[in-house]
Amino acid sequence: MDNTVFLSTTYLGPVQYFTKFFLGKKVIIEKHDNFIKQTYRNRCMIFSANGPLALTVPVLRGSFHKTTIVSLKIDYSKKWQGEHWRSIESAYRSSPFFDYYFEDLRKVYNKQHPLLLQFNTELMETVFRLGGISSDYSFSKEFLPTGNFDYRTSIRPKHPLPDPLFKPVFYHQVFEDRFGFVENLSILDLLFNTGPETGSYLKQSVVFEK
Repeated sequence: MDNTVFLSTTYLGPVQYFTKFFLGKKVIIEKHDNFIKQTYRNRCMIFSANGPLALTVPVLRGSFHKTTIVSLKIDYSKKWQGEHWRSIESAYRSSPFFDYYFEDLRKVYNKQHPLLLQFNTELMETVFRLGGISSDYSFSKEFLPTGNFDYRTSIRPKHPLPDPLFKPVFYHQVFEDRFGFVENLSILDLLFNTGPETGSYLKQSVVFEK
């Protein structure tokens, strides 16, 4: 397990998260951990006309709030799908590659996946396909012990831990002229702005061990 990358599931996770698929190591996505609120498991950060904007998928947590990711259900009593898509469209409709990709992504938002893991995984696979990214990963069969490349809790919206293997690379963003470059946003930001070069930018953001 020393050369295995451990990741949590994410809702259109940040650029940093997706660079971990380029470390040249085995990738395992943990699905038996307990849900932790205010993490990328059900939250992403996009770049809106008013600056960075958090989008959160509402979930149904069990008693004492200890629900494993593999069984975590999405709460559809709230009309979040339309709200999220309108926010995404407003943020990126003038980006270079929005017109090429939005239909594929909107199809995922038009579905009602019962589980967060299902929704996150289809979105991730869609991003891989649209960005021309070749990926190889598996899901955990049980909760796994920590390893040298464990990012299950370190990649997070608030107070992220230092990551010497990640160095953000500049690319042009839609509202860059207003706010300057904002690093490590959702993979959507990179995809809509760089299109088929998404994989190349991810590779450039990896700092390989010496």
